[in-house]
Amino acid sequence: MTSWGYMLKRLVFAVATVFVATTLNFFLFRVLPGDAIRNLARVPHASPQLQAELRKQFGLDKSPWEQYLLYLRQLAHGNLGISFADQKPVIDNVMQALVNTLPMVLVGTVLAIVIGIATGVIAAWWRGSWKGSLGTSAAIFFYAVPTQWLALVLLIAFAGVLPSHGMSDPYLLDDSWTAHTLDVGRHMLLPSLTLALTLYGEYALITRSAMLETLGEDYVLTARAKGLRPRVIVRRHALRNAMLPVTTLIALSLGYLVAGAILIETVFSWPGIGFAAYQAVIQRDYPMLQGTFLVLTVSVIFFNLLADLLYAWLDPRISE
Repeated sequence: MTSWGYMLKRLVFAVATVFVATTLNFFLFRVLPGDAIRNLARVPHASPQLQAELRKQFGLDKSPWEQYLLYLRQLAHGNLGISFADQKPVIDNVMQALVNTLPMVLVGTVLAIVIGIATGVIAAWWRGSWKGSLGTSAAIFFYAVPTQWLALVLLIAFAGVLPSHGMSDPYLLDDSWTAHTLDVGRHMLLPSLTLALTLYGEYALITRSAMLETLGEDYVLTARAKGLRPRVIVRRHALRNAMLPVTTLIALSLGYLVAGAILIETVFSWPGIGFAAYQAVIQRDYPMLQGTFLVLTVSVIFFNLLADLLYAWLDPRISE
């Protein structure tokens, strides 16, 4: 079982990482070229007096360090500020975007895990044959292909067949729950498929490597000598013991999925956390940028912490 000392050490490290990342995010956005006030769509030709009032209203007239201390004070109370663009609380915008992202990411991740593990098992069991070579080559190709390129290819290939942008049809006549759910599902197909294809290669390669190592163990050779069917050997002996690195990889990659959805959501105009971050960059909306990147940072660090604790639980020698 994981020792309390190891857990406390990893927790302190995670909190410190969040603090450092939050600080870097705050100052990084403010050294970018452009002016948040001048980028406000509702005041494209505002007078100097109006711009000065807006700077004072948003606290941009203060020094960066004063803004930073004010940001930390608000953050301690769970206040992420007010969006420059729509004057709504950042926490509300971020939570709505996150709610839109999670279903798409969940569908794509589950699909990637299923296809990746199945491909990895086939590639390992049939190594040296055309089946194994085909599975490995496909996994390497999709692992290396740029996400935005694949998204654009799928968008062009299925143009006119599947929805290519947005989350729902604004002209949908049937307002029932069933029709709305089916409409969202159709819009979700291409983004989820893109995410699944870009992820499954990594899972397949790790599964194949772990399976090859496990298939060479004595207990697997003994099971083969007993005449057990291949399906039984793979399911009961090889795959179960090969799942340790795969489980760790899944836990580690979960935190990066939300951040990795930025490119996919931008291509398909999916109104999630990634698209919100992209729009905030364009509009120089500092509070939204800080809020979205805080969510992305916390998700990555949380799932890294979860992976560390999970690995230590699966292999107690880690925490010794």
